[in-house]
Amino acid sequence: MTVLHRLFLLAALFATTASAQNSASVKPNLIFILCDDLAQGDLGCYGQKLIQTPNLDRMAAEGTKFPQLYSGTSVCAPSRSSLMTGMHMGHCPIRANREVQPEGQKPLPAEITTVAQVLKSAGYATACTGKWGMGMFDTPGSPLKKGFDHFYGYNCQRHAHSYFPKYLWNDDQHVELDGKTYAMDLIGKDTRDWVRSHASGPFFLYHAITLPHGSFEIDDLGQYADKPWTKLQKTYAAMVTRLDREVGQLMDLLKELKVDENTLVLFSGDNGASFEPKSEVGQLFDQSMGGKLRGFKRSLYEGGLRQAGIARWPGKVPAGRTSEAPWAFWDFLPTAAELAGVELKTPYDGHSIVELLNGGRAPKREAFYWELHEGTSLQAVRFGDWKAVRNGPAKPIELYDLATDLAESKDLAAERPDLIAKAESLMKSMRTEHADWPLVMKKPGKKGKK
Repeated sequence: MTVLHRLFLLAALFATTASAQNSASVKPNLIFILCDDLAQGDLGCYGQKLIQTPNLDRMAAEGTKFPQLYSGTSVCAPSRSSLMTGMHMGHCPIRANREVQPEGQKPLPAEITTVAQVLKSAGYATACTGKWGMGMFDTPGSPLKKGFDHFYGYNCQRHAHSYFPKYLWNDDQHVELDGKTYAMDLIGKDTRDWVRSHASGPFFLYHAITLPHGSFEIDDLGQYADKPWTKLQKTYAAMVTRLDREVGQLMDLLKELKVDENTLVLFSGDNGASFEPKSEVGQLFDQSMGGKLRGFKRSLYEGGLRQAGIARWPGKVPAGRTSEAPWAFWDFLPTAAELAGVELKTPYDGHSIVELLNGGRAPKREAFYWELHEGTSLQAVRFGDWKAVRNGPAKPIELYDLATDLAESKDLAAERPDLIAKAESLMKSMRTEHADWPLVMKKPGKKGKK
């Protein structure tokens, strides 16, 4: 081999090594699409027959489905707080919906770190579009004080009930509207404009879409207009398909900008369906999936907690796969930190699922824990395939084997006092007492907050 050949091979080796190092050092873009009150069974890729969701079905085909992705809890603000802080309900500073007048909800405290702050420290551009609900702009929980460079949409959950609002927020600026414009059109456009302007990356987008939460309003019933259904059924189906269209437009943009291969996109709802399984919507669209999932929003049974989880990252997340490994909202923060190369120095409960996303094993953990304080305090814990639910501190603990009884129909508490003792111990050890969130029974004649 001549000296010239040796020099050529050394140069090629150096170029290949440098290219690999540069590729390894490129931080991926991160998008978490969170929709509102979607049932797992509302999507075609999860078995839906009547509502059309072609874009989400394609996302699932190009990525991995996670049927055992668990929300933070089964109502909006605390579930989203868990996602942002990496804490489960035993430690999360927000454990229920708590309204603030005239606009807003109980804010995240100043000392709490969010995933956006973690990623911003790693050089990420950050945006939240859609719905926030964790602190108005004059509080420590403002999205602009919690790591987001940009915000567009609804800050207050009550305000987000209107799909034809008289105003939205652009950062902390009030944007007056005519009350006739469908808000998702404006939110979607702002989202795509922001992604386009930050395509050079790295960026983190938290796209918190309000669809298909009530009030149930849509600007066009589309393909469902002539269906022999009730108005509510048609509207709900159109809202889910409108959600699907929004996801499709965003995914198409990633391909157009040639950044989709360096972008991890996660999709989920924030809690279970709004409707009882036997209601006109729940029954027509089989939201309980043939009775497979018990419960819905505001319960801690599987139907209130399990989400239609999807992850897509070409070349990294296996395509066409369904993983039954359980994980939860509070895993997102450590996962994002690992992908961004950040060493976490803030308290958190989650585990990184980077290996799981790449087709590997789920992290080992002792248990999953949930609670909720909408009137009577609820608690639930899952350890292995065992799931324990207590519907109030004065109520007995129920026990279910999810491996054989996903519908949580057979209470095995009487047969396994040893597991009841373990569940009770976990319910105590996995929570921190907090003056705002005492475990209480609802007083007679009083209704819990919606």
